[in-house]
Amino acid sequence: MSFRTLLLIVLLVPAVLLGGAAASGTMIPVPQWGRDYVLRFAVDEAADPVKLPPVAGPDDPARPLVVIDAGHGGRDPGAIGTDPEGRKINEKDITLAIAIALRDELLQQGGIRVALTRDDDRILPLPHRPEIARQLNADLFVSIHADSAGEREDVSGASVYTLSNEASNEAAARFAARENDADRLNGIAIDGASAAVSAILVELSQQRTQESALEFAGLVLREGEQRLAFVPQPRRSAALAVLRAPDVPSVLFESGFVTNRSDRARLTTQEGRAQYAAVLARAIRVYFARRADTGMDGE
Repeated sequence: MSFRTLLLIVLLVPAVLLGGAAASGTMIPVPQWGRDYVLRFAVDEAADPVKLPPVAGPDDPARPLVVIDAGHGGRDPGAIGTDPEGRKINEKDITLAIAIALRDELLQQGGIRVALTRDDDRILPLPHRPEIARQLNADLFVSIHADSAGEREDVSGASVYTLSNEASNEAAARFAARENDADRLNGIAIDGASAAVSAILVELSQQRTQESALEFAGLVLREGEQRLAFVPQPRRSAALAVLRAPDVPSVLFESGFVTNRSDRARLTTQEGRAQYAAVLARAIRVYFARRADTGMDGE
């Protein structure tokens, strides 16, 4: 049977049947929603579902939960520096080490539940990071990063970012553009993560959520004032994709510059990472103690 013959059959047979039904007065029902011959299918629009990590700490959902996000990972190294011996230093390794140190510090002190967005060297799409916090009903989201100043070895210090439609300064704008472009540069495509949707999420962020994020950022600066080195004007804001969870207070902690000798010494040693963990853990405990009577010490 030729293709032309098959096509004529497909087109003519329904027409003949409909004509015969009309001539005999037979009514052919039109499918409607709710009839048992209309099938409905649940369509999962998420091509790559978010995998939720385990939650460590007290087995009590009433206890506060903080989600710690180690920036970059896998084939995405993040900022890259070089130590005096010429060995490469990747941001992804630094952020994971600090995240684990912070988790261990919080668990040792007790009273707070903790989850890591990643606990190994794997890539994780930007939209998945805050979504993990949302799906776990986290009370706080802390994303840990490090930076690079390129050839400028004199640039150093930590900073704390909160979400804003407009960057607080030019450096914050450059940082946000670089971080938000990480998925595209590493070949990750997430459907629906358009700039328009992201902008709407920023606008829809609850005022209380943003105020809480700002409060926590202030606590990090206060607790680290005598223990860490910060950049001038360390409280910064930008339209960072990783902070776009409208119902979870979210902060990005920029721990330092891998291109600076002093910062690098803190970022790559156990003693230095313990300093970061102690400052962040103290800020987290004070933040939660201010919000509820959890039995934790705070101010």
